[in-house]
Amino acid sequence: MHEIDQIRLTKWIESLLAKGRNSFSLDDVRQILSEDSEAAIKLKLTRLSKRGNILSIHKGYYLIISPQYSSRGILPPALFVDGLMKYLNRPYYVGLLSAAAFFGAAHQQPQEYYVFTELPALRPVKKKGLKINYVSKSSIPAQLLEQRKTEMGYLTISSPELTAVDLIQYEKRIGGLNRVGTVLNDLTEAMNQDRINDLFIRETAVAVLQRLGYLLENILGKNSLADHLYESCMMKQLVFFRIPLRIAYKTIGFPADERWKVIINTNIEIDE
Repeated sequence: MHEIDQIRLTKWIESLLAKGRNSFSLDDVRQILSEDSEAAIKLKLTRLSKRGNILSIHKGYYLIISPQYSSRGILPPALFVDGLMKYLNRPYYVGLLSAAAFFGAAHQQPQEYYVFTELPALRPVKKKGLKINYVSKSSIPAQLLEQRKTEMGYLTISSPELTAVDLIQYEKRIGGLNRVGTVLNDLTEAMNQDRINDLFIRETAVAVLQRLGYLLENILGKNSLADHLYESCMMKQLVFFRIPLRIAYKTIGFPADERWKVIINTNIEIDE
């Protein structure tokens, strides 16, 4: 009987793949094997995990490892993050370097994936050489997000403009300001000044807007974008206070940019 149930579970998982699904929950399996005990169900799932057929990516949630990804032992995050976040019933977006890659602004595909979601915080996931970093926000700005089609449906990512300010705000997570400048240099090709609007200004910390403006104008030479950003900030009557370009670093003895009020306490080098 147990062997028959194991075969039935395997066939059911194969049928999900045939229907274009790449994941399932523990509750789904409980319905399929309703006569089995909890211990028996988990034993069957453990067997499939050891064979590399499935992978637990979150408690009670499993990925189906199709043959094309069996050598990796895990699916690309773009194929399962949306389903996982729906399972967790959380608004989200893919951001930072992971979003920049969709706009051709990542020089290499990072082994870390960045997902923004609301509080309470989620722990990072480390599986099969991949790390998913969760970044917590008090709210997710739905109007600053975009949808991207994937093999398994859709993925929500940050717009180029939101990606830009997130890169600056969370620069320590991606390797510092040199990395930010390098990625931003390519990302500006996808940025649209029409999307630097009231909502964008309202959703972004003033100090981040100042740093973005300084980088656009003085490091990247994107004067049109910089001018539009400055004018938008002035229309909203934002007040710029002196802030350091490099946070948590000495500021005495360094010049400040008069327009953006940014203390230039570090040099930024862009990789071409």
